[in-house]
Amino acid sequence: MSRLERVHLVGIGGAGMSGIARILLDRGMAVSGSDAKESPTLMTLRAQGAHVAVGQAAENLDLLEGGPTAVVVSSAIKAENPELAEARARGLTVLHRSEALAALMEGHRVACVAGTHGKTSTTSMLTVALQHCRLDPSFAIGGDLNESGANAHHGAGGIFVAEADESDGSFLAFSPSVAVVTNVEADHLDHHGTVEAYNAIFESFVERLVPGGVLVACVDDPGSAALALLAESHGVRVRRYGRAAADVTMTSYEPVDGGGLASILLNGSPVEVRVAVPGEHMALNALGALVAGLELGAPLAGLLEGIAGFGGVRRRFEFKGRSGGVRVYDDYAHHPTEVAAQLRAARPTAHGGRLIVIFQPHLYSRTRMFATEFGKALGLADEVVVLDVYGAREQPEPGVTGRIIAEAVPLPAAQVRFEPSFEKVPALVAGLATDGDLVLTMGAGDVTMLDAELIAALDRVRA
Repeated sequence: MSRLERVHLVGIGGAGMSGIARILLDRGMAVSGSDAKESPTLMTLRAQGAHVAVGQAAENLDLLEGGPTAVVVSSAIKAENPELAEARARGLTVLHRSEALAALMEGHRVACVAGTHGKTSTTSMLTVALQHCRLDPSFAIGGDLNESGANAHHGAGGIFVAEADESDGSFLAFSPSVAVVTNVEADHLDHHGTVEAYNAIFESFVERLVPGGVLVACVDDPGSAALALLAESHGVRVRRYGRAAADVTMTSYEPVDGGGLASILLNGSPVEVRVAVPGEHMALNALGALVAGLELGAPLAGLLEGIAGFGGVRRRFEFKGRSGGVRVYDDYAHHPTEVAAQLRAARPTAHGGRLIVIFQPHLYSRTRMFATEFGKALGLADEVVVLDVYGAREQPEPGVTGRIIAEAVPLPAAQVRFEPSFEKVPALVAGLATDGDLVLTMGAGDVTMLDAELIAALDRVRA
């Protein structure tokens, strides 16, 4: 921890980096950082005491008196970044984001939640449930809790809960006591290369468990179930949850009051789990959080009350507003399995109205590899508008656009539209929607920015 006395974070406004900055500030460390553009996150960090610059330059390493003792970067920071290059020229300690987070975990009992889908929601449910039990965990999550509006916190309870990111293998920096794996399904092949390599990284993650640690695995997912069997064969203690026979078995699920009610058998005894967010997939996430909480020593009654009170995570089926009888939600889903699960969950919430989805593909490689699967998933909606690809860290690929997903949607052509012009979408959807409809913006890119304009366009139509 001594090397984290004065820390500079390159890209401090990102979800993972800002969380580390918040915990460092809570612990009384000196923090500086930079980001490409201004944001509410930067303003919040400044208010907490961080020295933050907009734009990246070598001189930003002098924002702190005496300069940083460590510079933290993510996988997105390239070697030619001026701040990273300057840090190396000065001979400063350079840590990957995951290494810095691992250093903050020292001295805590650690619970890490991993998986292709659902890790942010499961980590958040576990955190809120432990808070409800007055255990005050430290936490670092890839999204902001609706309860507190924060993605990280330094707690006094001796427990550290973290979302574990497999996308670049960085979760191998952690050594958890409790590892939750929600599912293992091919993704991030732009980094890992093959499905086999992607699966292997989860096997390595389980090997990072401390002696006596436990793997909590969802056995409804073939990848996670196979991982559980492998771990068990290596002597790892495993706790299973899911619809199939398990330590915690979900025997039924019923949508209730915008959320759901899951009936479960916990070690053979019947228990009811109320979840305030919709979807059977969210109920499964709640079971993962419940088992992890029990393994951390939290009381069952307190965990159940905490899960029932969990209000969700920003950009996870987040209500953004309404215009007349049209409601607008936003969701982060960016993999076919996530898209399908969220559309199924949204259907009861539509109360008989149409489900209109505005989907923005994320990454050219993912679009190319999963276009057919995306089309099938989007076919669960009634009207589909597909935007062009949000490339993020990737360069465009010839012939890979949102159109190939739109063409794969198994709905009548009149109900599917490819609209590459971001600016035209609010008016387009406002012309489609009628009272009773539910509109859902979906994707990991900047599609979330459409919500305010969409509601304004709906207001103009109704005026």
